[in-house]
Amino acid sequence: MSNQSTTYLPFIGRLLIGGIFVMSGLTKISAYAATTAMISAVGLPFAPLGWLIALVVEIGVGLLLIIGFRARAAAAVLAVWCLVTAAFFHHDFADQNTMIHFLKNIMLAGGLLQIVHFGAGALSLDQRRVNSSRTAAAT
Repeated sequence: MSNQSTTYLPFIGRLLIGGIFVMSGLTKISAYAATTAMISAVGLPFAPLGWLIALVVEIGVGLLLIIGFRARAAAAVLAVWCLVTAAFFHHDFADQNTMIHFLKNIMLAGGLLQIVHFGAGALSLDQRRVNSSRTAAAT
């Protein structure tokens, strides 16, 4: 594989995956009532706290993934988030739309686990930190 693709593809992947979480979180800002109602409907307690946690995870951790800061940890958190939300919110397999959302979450978790294993790639704050550590150690 060429050097350019190994440089840019991990960033594009992080952008595409992280962007889904950021967009989802941003839509929850203006959908407080609907989001808390959905959280309550599945039987989870403290719906307002759940709404806030969803914002922090989806927007905050999604942005960390996009910029590649502590990308392995961010990807691990988002993978767990995908599996938990699939189990709690997308478990009605009789409904085809719900099944699609369940499978989407499982696929996202799989892609995120790839980032956990392989890291953020060249265009990331994680790699910049590694490079500056090497430079400092060499001087």
